[in-house]
Amino acid sequence: MKKLIPRFRLQIKIYWSLIFSLTLLTSCSSENIPTGPTSLNSRFTEEQPSLSGNGRFLAFVSNRNGAHQLLVYDLQQQQFLRTQGLSRPNTIVESPSLSYTGRYITYITSDQGRPVVALYDRAAQQSQILTPIYRGWARNPKISPDGRYVVFETSARGQWDIEVLDRGPNIELDIPNGVNVNAP
Repeated sequence: MKKLIPRFRLQIKIYWSLIFSLTLLTSCSSENIPTGPTSLNSRFTEEQPSLSGNGRFLAFVSNRNGAHQLLVYDLQQQQFLRTQGLSRPNTIVESPSLSYTGRYITYITSDQGRPVVALYDRAAQQSQILTPIYRGWARNPKISPDGRYVVFETSARGQWDIEVLDRGPNIELDIPNGVNVNAP
């Protein structure tokens, strides 16, 4: 009789463990994730999110449509933005960073097989490489809220160092309307 009681308790524990596990699986199923061309989440890998300073725009790397690409999503309008010339076929795009209103996006891309820091201007719909002459590798670029400064890690000296790139005083700053700008 004593042997039946422990076995019965073990059966109850296993029974409740199975019910709890099945409940978790059904509540976290992929059917709960919205999908479609205008939804933020998809069945593909999305990673490396970056939020604009005003909290409206989100940039991230995605494997949607069978391509590794950098996408920009407007959280207020709940739709993706067109970014012509940002993601090129057969190139890497990594580590996006957004300025205050999301006008400027810095990211890592490949140029002749090595990673370089690039900047995309959403207003001009143009991308440019900011580090074409760096001998070392670059990673983790971040842009200042106003879009003037870009910081990144570089291995030009044989170790990982931090570089600060000043885009100059004559660039069009990414600042909210009505804000006073003091000359440097």
